Amino acid sequence: MNNKKRFIQGALLGALVTLLMTGIISFWFGPKAVSLRTAYKLSQLNRLIHENYLGEAEEDALGEGIYKGYLEALDDQYSKYYDAEETSQLNENISGQFNGIGALLSQDKDTGVITLIRVYDDSPAMKAGLEDGDVLYKVEGSEVTGRDINKVVAELKGEKGTEVTLTVIRGNDNRELTVTAVRDVVKKQTVDYRMLEDDIAYVAVSEFDSVTYDQYKEALDDLENQGARGLVIDLRNNPGGSLEIACEMLDLILPKGLIVYTEDKNGYRKEYTSDSSERMKLPLAVLINGQSASASEIFAGAIQDYEKGKIVGTQSYGKGVVQGVFDLGDGTCVKLTTSEYFTPKGRHIDGKGVTPDIEVEYEYDEKHPEADNQLEKAVEAVKKEQ
Repeated sequence: MNNKKRFIQGALLGALVTLLMTGIISFWFGPKAVSLRTAYKLSQLNRLIHENYLGEAEEDALGEGIYKGYLEALDDQYSKYYDAEETSQLNENISGQFNGIGALLSQDKDTGVITLIRVYDDSPAMKAGLEDGDVLYKVEGSEVTGRDINKVVAELKGEKGTEVTLTVIRGNDNRELTVTAVRDVVKKQTVDYRMLEDDIAYVAVSEFDSVTYDQYKEALDDLENQGARGLVIDLRNNPGGSLEIACEMLDLILPKGLIVYTEDKNGYRKEYTSDSSERMKLPLAVLINGQSASASEIFAGAIQDYEKGKIVGTQSYGKGVVQGVFDLGDGTCVKLTTSEYFTPKGRHIDGKGVTPDIEVEYEYDEKHPEADNQLEKAVEAVKKEQ
């Protein structure tokens, strides 16, 4: 039996080598001669695993591991292979909408407690009576404390119109409440805004998704109708997102001209420009910190280069490269770093970041936890320009 098995494996390996030598599948490993050696070594590893490995080996899992490792070998933290589940999540993040209950969760790394830190307006969660600060105790009767938060989030998502039962703990008296939410299409709320004292408008942008431009424009329109005489845009902890969306938002602020340009490995330059007539002319300050990255830095860098406002806070992250997402046709995809970007004045900020015009570290005030000294400094900068 063993001899027969070895014969079959040998025949299969011979067929594989023949195919490679005729070029039928060598494209999978690239045009270089190393592809043949790579394929041969993979066949050896596969044989050793099936002949000697004590545990169960799943072919699909081994294949996924090859693809992930292949991209990891680029040694680029931004280039990655996404399996089917990860691709679905990535597409959801890019679109800015999903089927679920509409609540943002956070998990304490020490206790494992999961808290609803934000219940979206008019969402299934809000309609079910859930509130910011509720501690999520159970989903469909099963306790979730200490579980992987990503798996808990996956359980809250589902087809539109389906129900999910949640038990939460609320208030200082630890009241236990059980509610049923009906899942629906939820748009991520990436923009928060309010009017501060002295008619200073405040707009916080958490990320740049497909839904962000409309939310941002709606916020500006509302604040201007309220009589805003100055504006603070908060990009702190904003990891970036869509380059195109960031440019559309800048088009409402900047004069006609270059917003940002990118260059790829072949030196091809692509320019993103503003054709606006400077619709928004309010005195402006933009808040950034060490977690403001990518599209956030494009936004801050363009404002700074055109001297349209003051950049306030701390040095930004320093991600000056752009990624492209490539569909592999089977529900999976790959994200690759394809180009680097430059501010209107040609500044390349990868590994450097944007330096604020007004540098101020955030200082937590125990007596006044709601206080925000960076925001106060930004408001002060706007008032000076009024």
